[in-house]
Amino acid sequence: MWSYFFGGNASTKKDAPKNAIIGLRTQLDMLAKKEKHIEQQILDQTNIARKNVNTNKLVAKNALKRKKMLESNLEKVQAQIATLEAQSNAIESANLNFETMKVMQSGAKAMKQIHGNMNMDKVDATMDEIREQVALSEEIGEAISRPLGHDLDEDELEDELEALEQEALDAKMVNAGTVPARKLPDVGSPSRVDIDEDEEDEEEELRKLQREMAA
Repeated sequence: MWSYFFGGNASTKKDAPKNAIIGLRTQLDMLAKKEKHIEQQILDQTNIARKNVNTNKLVAKNALKRKKMLESNLEKVQAQIATLEAQSNAIESANLNFETMKVMQSGAKAMKQIHGNMNMDKVDATMDEIREQVALSEEIGEAISRPLGHDLDEDELEDELEALEQEALDAKMVNAGTVPARKLPDVGSPSRVDIDEDEEDEEEELRKLQREMAA
């Protein structure tokens, strides 16, 4: 059937389903009209038979014979209609499948062209390169964001910060009318030797004073 419908040039192949369906529909219309005409004839013969069944049995009998013949013809026409409708539906379904397959083939071809020579190895290699470039970009960003100049001594910064805090406190106390007590330098605690020497001097001065009072 396909060789019949799709034989010949490309234009004939393209129009064959449409032309076949048109032909089938035309024939179905004609058969439908034929069916209605026969049904009307059957009804007419039935009415003749009823009208003459009591008055003229010969006429009634002949009407029934014609009615039987017409019913036989009607069955044949109805069978043809059913066959043509089934064939028309089959062609429409086949044509729909054919057009769907063409679209699917076109889609597959487009995907193949898009993918080209791509494969998973190349995709993985590309993704590795992208990750390397992203990491490099982050390293470059950190490098160019780092401040220039020598590294500062943290202890020195702390000393300067304490000095600035003291200056701010002094200025605040001066404005308030008081002067904060300066922190005296730590000279250290007196040693035990210094304490003993001071006690001996004090005892010697005490004894000298006692001798002067006794004289």
